[in-house]
Amino acid sequence: MTADAIVLGAGIIGVSTAVHLAQRGKSVVLVDRRGPGEETSYGNAGLIQREGVVPYGFPQQIGMILRYALNNRIDAHYHARALPSVARFLSRYWWNSNVSRHKVIARAYAPLIEHSIAEHAALVEAADAGHLIRKEGWTEIFRTNAKRDGELREAGRLQQDYGLSFEALDARQLADREPHLSGDFVGGLRWNDPWSVVDPHGLTLAYVKLMERHGGSLARGDAASLQPTATGWSVMTETGRVEAKDVVVALGPWSDTVTRPLGYDFLVGVKRGYHMHYGTRNNAVLNGWIMDAERGYLLAPMRQGIRLTTGAEFAVRDAPKTPVQLQRAEAMARTVFPLGDRLDKEAWMGARPCTPDMMPVIGKAPRHRGLWFAFGHAHHGLTLGPVTGRAVAEMICGETPFIDTTAYRPDRFRI
Repeated sequence: MTADAIVLGAGIIGVSTAVHLAQRGKSVVLVDRRGPGEETSYGNAGLIQREGVVPYGFPQQIGMILRYALNNRIDAHYHARALPSVARFLSRYWWNSNVSRHKVIARAYAPLIEHSIAEHAALVEAADAGHLIRKEGWTEIFRTNAKRDGELREAGRLQQDYGLSFEALDARQLADREPHLSGDFVGGLRWNDPWSVVDPHGLTLAYVKLMERHGGSLARGDAASLQPTATGWSVMTETGRVEAKDVVVALGPWSDTVTRPLGYDFLVGVKRGYHMHYGTRNNAVLNGWIMDAERGYLLAPMRQGIRLTTGAEFAVRDAPKTPVQLQRAEAMARTVFPLGDRLDKEAWMGARPCTPDMMPVIGKAPRHRGLWFAFGHAHHGLTLGPVTGRAVAEMICGETPFIDTTAYRPDRFRI
């Protein structure tokens, strides 16, 4: 089988890239070892974070670092045995999170985020997936006045610099919006621009159907079988070998299975995360997406139930699950909202691929023709899928990308 392009990885990044290639008339084969959207893209918080112009940095305050070192928090957890293997990544991540460097990175990162809603909107409409989208923003909730006031000041700065819209909520306004929350909170910060997704996996599948309507196809295969050919690239699938001029590596945290054998040693870390779905007690209703800002967990009203998500776990990518953050988060969440029984047999775990400068790797491989990279989106994979997919498709098709991708180019690293 021959095609114009192969996309390796059927998460939201790969699916979005395949859609944009198919829309431009390219014959494209989307290859994954599992079904579309069944890995990291399955279990996210369901937020298209238009407000997320500043990527998540590594704490700089010594006191905060020491508190994280105790390893008893919800928002971060680490495997002690994994520290030697992730130390190089963490040290560069910490270095890039310095205040001055972080500001420069945020400026370079912002154009991706600024187009996130518009690019999703185009695909949502084309895929007839509007029933999966809510356009009501999301809310951070605060336990102390100090935390609230500090976050509102930062929101004001982001509004001035990036044109973001937000609303400050006092305790009464928060209670009016979420009457089944406890009275532990002094107020909230409502971000108005973001969209939320009631079924992230369903949205990925809707985009796959859109790709297929434009002539693209889906195949199960092993990305590690990728080989260069005289005219491009080939990969083995369950139905045989597929050959194409161009190949896109959109394998998220597993991208090294392809990049390393080809001689590219990207410094990519992994932030693992967990979720669980719950029913509710006493007919309680959660009206929107809320994050307990001082504790570091999020509650989201999904199709499958109330989804509780945790922060970041620093561990070896394929180490066994250790959902201690989820246990801590559940205990805390039950004190502020009437969660019912667990609805899943076990905790879900995903792995977010993160670069040390907090920006994704997007663009042409420096030493191979027809090889393209699209991975490393950290916490914003869902948010940036369509933006990345369009930019990569435009580059492959010889068009000028609609955004400047220079800051995300692969050769910014020593590879």
